[in-house]
Amino acid sequence: MMLRRPPRAPALPRRPPAARSAVTAVPLSHAEVGGRGDRPPLVLLHGLFGSHGNFRAVAKALARGGSGTVLALDARNHGGSPHSPHMTYEAMSLDVQHLLERLGIAKCILLGHSMGGKTAMTLALRRPDLVERLISVDISPISTAPVSEFAAYISAMKSVRIPEGLSRSAARQLADDQLRPVVQLPQLRQFLLTNLLELEGRYTWRVNLEAISHHLADIMNFPVFHEPYPGPALFLGGSNSPYISSKDYPEIQRLFPKADVQYIEGAGHIVHQDKFEEFITAVLNFLPPP
Repeated sequence: MMLRRPPRAPALPRRPPAARSAVTAVPLSHAEVGGRGDRPPLVLLHGLFGSHGNFRAVAKALARGGSGTVLALDARNHGGSPHSPHMTYEAMSLDVQHLLERLGIAKCILLGHSMGGKTAMTLALRRPDLVERLISVDISPISTAPVSEFAAYISAMKSVRIPEGLSRSAARQLADDQLRPVVQLPQLRQFLLTNLLELEGRYTWRVNLEAISHHLADIMNFPVFHEPYPGPALFLGGSNSPYISSKDYPEIQRLFPKADVQYIEGAGHIVHQDKFEEFITAVLNFLPPP
Protein backbone atom coordinates (compact mmCIF):
# COMPACT_ATOMS: atom_id res chain seq x y z
CA MET A 1 0.00 0.00 0.00
CA MET A 2 1.50 3.33 -1.08
CA LEU A 3 0.86 6.24 1.27
CA ARG A 4 0.45 9.58 -0.44
CA ARG A 5 0.51 12.60 1.84
CA PRO A 6 -0.54 16.00 0.55
CA PRO A 7 1.64 19.07 0.98
CA ARG A 8 0.94 20.75 4.30
CA ALA A 9 -1.96 23.14 3.78
CA PRO A 10 -2.06 26.54 5.47
CA ALA A 11 -4.36 26.69 8.47
CA LEU A 12 -7.88 27.65 7.53
CA PRO A 13 -9.18 30.87 9.09
CA ARG A 14 -11.80 30.40 11.76
CA ARG A 15 -15.22 31.44 10.55
CA PRO A 16 -18.58 31.47 12.25
CA PRO A 17 -20.60 28.24 11.74
CA ALA A 18 -23.22 30.18 9.76
CA ALA A 19 -20.72 30.94 6.99
CA ARG A 20 -21.43 27.65 5.19
CA SER A 21 -20.46 29.00 1.78
CA ALA A 22 -16.98 29.80 3.13
CA VAL A 23 -16.08 26.12 3.66
CA THR A 24 -12.88 25.28 1.80
CA ALA A 25 -11.63 21.82 0.85
CA VAL A 26 -8.43 20.51 2.44
CA PRO A 27 -6.02 18.18 0.57
CA LEU A 28 -6.62 14.71 1.95
CA SER A 29 -3.90 12.17 2.69
CA HIS A 30 -4.59 8.78 1.15
CA ALA A 31 -3.13 5.35 0.52
CA GLU A 32 -3.44 3.52 -2.78
CA VAL A 33 -3.49 -0.16 -3.80
CA GLY A 34 -3.28 -0.92 -7.51
CA GLY A 35 -6.20 -2.79 -9.07
CA ARG A 36 -7.71 -3.58 -12.44
CA GLY A 37 -7.60 -0.76 -14.97
CA ASP A 38 -10.92 -1.77 -16.57
CA ARG A 39 -12.89 -1.17 -13.37
CA PRO A 40 -13.66 2.18 -11.70
CA PRO A 41 -11.56 3.20 -8.69
CA LEU A 42 -12.93 2.19 -5.29
CA VAL A 43 -12.68 4.92 -2.63
CA LEU A 44 -12.83 3.97 1.08
CA LEU A 45 -13.86 6.41 3.83
CA HIS A 46 -13.26 5.54 7.51
CA GLY A 47 -15.35 6.40 10.57
CA LEU A 48 -14.97 8.83 13.46
CA PHE A 49 -11.57 8.65 15.24
CA GLY A 50 -10.32 6.33 12.47
CA SER A 51 -7.81 6.62 9.63
CA HIS A 52 -7.04 5.01 6.28
CA GLY A 53 -5.17 2.31 8.22
CA ASN A 54 -8.52 0.87 9.33
CA PHE A 55 -8.98 -0.25 5.72
CA ARG A 56 -5.43 -1.44 4.97
CA ALA A 57 -6.29 -5.16 4.88
CA VAL A 58 -9.66 -4.46 3.23
CA ALA A 59 -8.02 -2.46 0.41
CA LYS A 60 -5.51 -5.22 -0.33
CA ALA A 61 -8.20 -7.93 -0.26
CA LEU A 62 -10.53 -6.00 -2.58
CA ALA A 63 -7.71 -5.34 -5.07
CA ARG A 64 -6.73 -9.04 -4.98
CA GLY A 65 -10.40 -9.90 -5.55
CA GLY A 66 -10.50 -7.97 -8.81
CA SER A 67 -11.61 -4.44 -7.92
CA GLY A 68 -10.26 -1.33 -9.57
CA THR A 69 -7.54 0.72 -7.87
CA VAL A 70 -8.44 1.15 -4.19
CA LEU A 71 -7.90 4.48 -2.43
CA ALA A 72 -8.22 4.66 1.36
CA LEU A 73 -8.58 8.26 2.54
CA ASP A 74 -7.90 10.10 5.79
CA ALA A 75 -10.78 12.46 6.58
CA ARG A 76 -9.98 16.05 7.58
CA ASN A 77 -8.93 16.25 11.23
CA HIS A 78 -7.94 12.56 11.12
CA GLY A 79 -4.81 10.59 10.23
CA GLY A 80 -2.36 12.44 8.01
CA SER A 81 -4.89 14.94 6.62
CA PRO A 82 -4.84 18.63 7.60
CA HIS A 83 -6.76 19.98 10.56
CA SER A 84 -9.59 22.44 10.03
CA PRO A 85 -12.16 24.05 12.35
CA HIS A 86 -14.95 22.90 9.99
CA MET A 87 -16.22 19.31 10.37
CA THR A 88 -19.57 19.14 8.55
CA TYR A 89 -20.58 16.56 5.94
CA GLU A 90 -20.63 19.38 3.39
CA ALA A 91 -16.96 20.05 4.13
CA MET A 92 -15.91 16.38 4.27
CA SER A 93 -17.68 15.52 1.01
CA LEU A 94 -16.07 18.56 -0.64
CA ASP A 95 -12.66 17.22 0.40
CA VAL A 96 -13.37 13.90 -1.34
CA GLN A 97 -14.67 15.70 -4.43
CA HIS A 98 -11.50 17.79 -4.67
CA LEU A 99 -9.27 14.72 -4.24
CA LEU A 100 -11.10 12.96 -7.09
CA GLU A 101 -10.61 16.03 -9.27
CA ARG A 102 -6.92 16.29 -8.30
CA LEU A 103 -6.36 12.64 -9.24
CA GLY A 104 -8.33 12.91 -12.47
CA ILE A 105 -11.00 10.43 -11.36
CA ALA A 106 -14.22 11.18 -13.24
CA LYS A 107 -16.32 8.52 -11.52
CA CYS A 108 -15.72 6.14 -8.61
CA ILE A 109 -17.36 3.57 -6.42
CA LEU A 110 -17.64 5.09 -2.96
CA LEU A 111 -17.61 3.01 0.24
CA GLY A 112 -17.86 4.59 3.67
CA HIS A 113 -18.15 3.23 7.20
CA SER A 114 -20.15 5.10 9.87
CA MET A 115 -19.12 8.79 9.60
CA GLY A 116 -17.44 7.88 6.31
CA GLY A 117 -20.71 6.35 5.14
CA LYS A 118 -22.52 9.62 5.79
CA THR A 119 -19.78 11.50 3.93
CA ALA A 120 -20.16 9.06 1.02
CA MET A 121 -23.95 9.48 0.98
CA THR A 122 -23.57 13.27 1.08
CA LEU A 123 -21.23 13.29 -1.92
CA ALA A 124 -23.48 10.88 -3.85
CA LEU A 125 -26.50 13.11 -3.20
CA ARG A 126 -24.65 16.37 -3.96
CA ARG A 127 -22.64 15.11 -6.95
CA PRO A 128 -24.21 11.89 -8.29
CA ASP A 129 -22.18 12.31 -11.50
CA LEU A 130 -19.02 11.42 -9.54
CA VAL A 131 -20.37 8.26 -7.88
CA GLU A 132 -21.06 5.17 -9.98
CA ARG A 133 -22.11 3.07 -6.99
CA LEU A 134 -22.42 3.68 -3.26
CA ILE A 135 -21.77 1.35 -0.32
CA SER A 136 -22.75 2.57 3.17
CA VAL A 137 -21.35 0.30 5.87
CA ASP A 138 -23.53 0.10 8.99
CA ILE A 139 -24.99 3.59 8.83
CA SER A 140 -28.27 5.14 7.63
CA PRO A 141 -29.04 8.66 6.36
CA ILE A 142 -30.55 9.65 9.71
CA SER A 143 -29.44 10.91 13.13
CA THR A 144 -27.47 8.25 15.00
CA ALA A 145 -25.89 7.71 18.42
CA PRO A 146 -26.43 10.16 21.30
CA VAL A 147 -23.95 13.02 21.24
CA SER A 148 -23.34 12.68 24.99
CA GLU A 149 -21.63 9.29 24.61
CA PHE A 150 -19.02 10.62 22.18
CA ALA A 151 -18.68 13.89 24.09
CA ALA A 152 -17.63 11.82 27.12
CA TYR A 153 -14.99 10.02 25.04
CA ILE A 154 -13.59 13.32 23.75
CA SER A 155 -13.49 14.76 27.27
CA ALA A 156 -11.64 11.67 28.49
CA MET A 157 -9.12 11.93 25.64
CA LYS A 158 -8.55 15.62 26.37
CA SER A 159 -7.87 14.86 30.04
CA VAL A 160 -5.12 12.29 29.32
CA ARG A 161 -1.78 13.46 30.72
CA ILE A 162 1.45 11.68 29.79
CA PRO A 163 4.88 12.78 31.09
CA GLU A 164 7.56 13.49 28.51
CA GLY A 165 10.17 10.86 27.74
CA LEU A 166 8.04 7.74 28.26
CA SER A 167 8.42 4.85 25.83
CA ARG A 168 5.55 4.38 23.40
CA SER A 169 4.35 1.21 25.13
CA ALA A 170 4.44 2.87 28.57
CA ALA A 171 2.63 5.93 27.21
CA ARG A 172 -0.09 3.78 25.65
CA GLN A 173 -0.54 1.87 28.89
CA LEU A 174 -0.80 5.08 30.92
CA ALA A 175 -3.31 6.57 28.45
CA ASP A 176 -5.29 3.32 28.53
CA ASP A 177 -5.45 3.47 32.35
CA GLN A 178 -6.65 7.09 32.24
CA LEU A 179 -9.34 6.38 29.61
CA ARG A 180 -10.66 3.22 31.35
CA PRO A 181 -13.11 4.88 33.80
CA VAL A 182 -15.02 6.50 30.90
CA VAL A 183 -14.27 4.22 27.94
CA GLN A 184 -14.96 0.85 29.48
CA LEU A 185 -14.79 -1.37 26.38
CA PRO A 186 -11.15 -2.49 25.88
CA GLN A 187 -11.59 -2.71 22.07
CA LEU A 188 -12.83 0.88 21.93
CA ARG A 189 -9.93 2.12 24.06
CA GLN A 190 -7.45 0.36 21.79
CA PHE A 191 -9.12 1.94 18.77
CA LEU A 192 -8.92 5.44 20.28
CA LEU A 193 -5.29 4.83 21.25
CA THR A 194 -4.35 4.35 17.58
CA ASN A 195 -4.54 8.17 17.53
CA LEU A 196 -1.84 8.64 20.19
CA LEU A 197 1.10 10.33 18.50
CA GLU A 198 4.63 11.00 19.71
CA LEU A 199 6.22 14.27 18.61
CA GLU A 200 9.77 14.85 19.85
CA GLY A 201 9.18 12.95 23.08
CA ARG A 202 5.77 14.49 23.78
CA TYR A 203 2.50 12.68 23.29
CA THR A 204 -0.56 14.21 21.68
CA TRP A 205 -3.68 13.15 19.77
CA ARG A 206 -3.47 13.27 15.97
CA VAL A 207 -7.24 13.78 15.65
CA ASN A 208 -8.49 17.35 16.03
CA LEU A 209 -10.52 16.93 19.22
CA GLU A 210 -11.59 20.59 19.31
CA ALA A 211 -13.15 20.52 15.84
CA ILE A 212 -14.77 17.14 16.41
CA SER A 213 -16.18 18.29 19.73
CA HIS A 214 -17.53 21.51 18.23
CA HIS A 215 -19.22 19.66 15.35
CA LEU A 216 -20.33 16.52 17.19
CA ALA A 217 -24.03 17.26 16.60
CA ASP A 218 -23.33 17.72 12.86
CA ILE A 219 -21.48 14.39 12.76
CA MET A 220 -24.27 12.51 14.52
CA ASN A 221 -26.96 14.09 12.31
CA PHE A 222 -27.39 13.96 8.54
CA PRO A 223 -28.00 16.88 6.15
CA VAL A 224 -31.42 17.45 4.58
CA PHE A 225 -31.71 16.40 0.93
CA HIS A 226 -34.70 16.45 -1.39
CA GLU A 227 -33.34 14.94 -4.62
CA PRO A 228 -32.49 11.21 -4.55
CA TYR A 229 -29.29 9.54 -5.71
CA PRO A 230 -30.19 7.62 -8.88
CA GLY A 231 -27.41 5.02 -8.84
CA PRO A 232 -27.14 1.57 -7.24
CA ALA A 233 -26.54 1.61 -3.49
CA LEU A 234 -25.77 -1.06 -0.92
CA PHE A 235 -26.45 -0.57 2.79
CA LEU A 236 -24.34 -3.25 4.45
CA GLY A 237 -25.03 -3.63 8.15
CA GLY A 238 -23.99 -5.91 10.99
CA SER A 239 -26.81 -8.09 12.31
CA ASN A 240 -25.72 -7.27 15.89
CA SER A 241 -25.62 -3.50 15.32
CA PRO A 242 -28.52 -1.04 15.71
CA TYR A 243 -27.26 1.45 13.13
CA ILE A 244 -29.34 0.23 10.15
CA SER A 245 -32.80 -0.69 11.44
CA SER A 246 -36.14 -1.31 9.75
CA LYS A 247 -37.37 2.12 10.86
CA ASP A 248 -34.66 3.64 8.62
CA TYR A 249 -35.92 1.87 5.47
CA PRO A 250 -38.38 4.61 4.35
CA GLU A 251 -35.66 7.30 4.42
CA ILE A 252 -33.16 4.98 2.71
CA GLN A 253 -35.77 4.28 0.02
CA ARG A 254 -36.59 7.98 -0.40
CA LEU A 255 -33.00 9.10 -0.91
CA PHE A 256 -31.60 5.91 -2.48
CA PRO A 257 -34.44 4.29 -4.47
CA LYS A 258 -32.10 1.66 -5.95
CA ALA A 259 -30.75 0.65 -2.54
CA ASP A 260 -30.33 -2.93 -1.39
CA VAL A 261 -30.07 -3.52 2.38
CA GLN A 262 -28.03 -6.52 3.53
CA TYR A 263 -26.86 -7.70 6.93
CA ILE A 264 -23.80 -9.79 7.74
CA GLU A 265 -24.69 -12.32 10.39
CA GLY A 266 -22.77 -12.04 13.64
CA ALA A 267 -21.16 -8.67 12.84
CA GLY A 268 -21.34 -5.59 15.04
CA HIS A 269 -20.78 -1.98 14.00
CA ILE A 270 -17.25 -2.55 12.64
CA VAL A 271 -18.47 -5.05 10.07
CA HIS A 272 -15.20 -5.29 8.14
CA GLN A 273 -13.33 -6.23 11.31
CA ASP A 274 -15.90 -8.60 12.82
CA LYS A 275 -16.59 -10.60 9.64
CA PHE A 276 -13.75 -9.80 7.26
CA GLU A 277 -14.22 -12.50 4.61
CA GLU A 278 -18.00 -12.07 4.46
CA PHE A 279 -17.56 -8.32 4.15
CA ILE A 280 -15.09 -8.63 1.26
CA THR A 281 -17.39 -11.07 -0.53
CA ALA A 282 -20.42 -8.77 -0.16
CA VAL A 283 -18.51 -5.77 -1.52
CA LEU A 284 -17.00 -7.68 -4.46
CA ASN A 285 -20.43 -9.08 -5.35
CA PHE A 286 -21.84 -5.54 -5.50
CA LEU A 287 -19.17 -4.21 -7.88
CA PRO A 288 -20.25 -3.81 -11.51
CA PRO A 289 -18.99 -6.42 -13.98
CA PRO A 290 -15.82 -5.35 -15.82
